[in-house]
Amino acid sequence: MQFDYMVPCSTNRLKEVRNFVNQVLHEYEFSEVDINRMVLAVDEVCSNLIIHSNNCNPEEMIELRINVDPEGIVFEIKDQGMAFKPDSYHEPSLREVIRKKKKGGIGLMLVKRIMDEIEFQSESSHNVCRLYKKI
Repeated sequence: MQFDYMVPCSTNRLKEVRNFVNQVLHEYEFSEVDINRMVLAVDEVCSNLIIHSNNCNPEEMIELRINVDPEGIVFEIKDQGMAFKPDSYHEPSLREVIRKKKKGGIGLMLVKRIMDEIEFQSESSHNVCRLYKKI
């Protein structure tokens, strides 16, 4: 099954994204723990795209597509902001984040631990992030 949702690039709209993902996942036999983890992963990616890629510009949109099949689930998140360069990402040391009491910076690290695979792709008119979770 495929489910689609579009939302303006505003952090005020992240709750709608979480609710949409939560609603879709509850239609399947996922545990509450797995649902909460996947909602967190999608929320983190959307939050990063809204803040860092689109500068919280509500004129821009994020497209979220969820595909569920017997083998797994794929979250495809598209935007038209600045492309994320995965090669430039260096996973922070959790000890350093805690020691420096740094706010933020661990979202992608969490997503990598929650999902089975993450893929970033930049095309001429848009960027795509795909999150894969095996069932």
